[in-house]
Amino acid sequence: MEIGIIRMSSKGQIVIPASMRKGLSEGEKMLVIKEGERFILKPLSDLEESIREDIIFAEKTEKAFADYEKGNFIKKSDVDFINNLSSW
Repeated sequence: MEIGIIRMSSKGQIVIPASMRKGLSEGEKMLVIKEGERFILKPLSDLEESIREDIIFAEKTEKAFADYEKGNFIKKSDVDFINNLSSW
């Protein structure tokens, strides 16, 4: 087991120590799980495809809810919505 000390920036950014970044690529997406006081980081590439897709979907859903709460959605009639939906 490796142990390192990190510091969080004012923007919430952290740097994983270089010795622990071996095998990770720049821009690689990581799953972050908070369980009580413990944080777990896991590369998305290490997860099974179906789990990875579920996590990405959940992330998009959370973003959509946040946009909705900010009022960033366009209101449409049911007919316009169905017409738009059928174009997908």
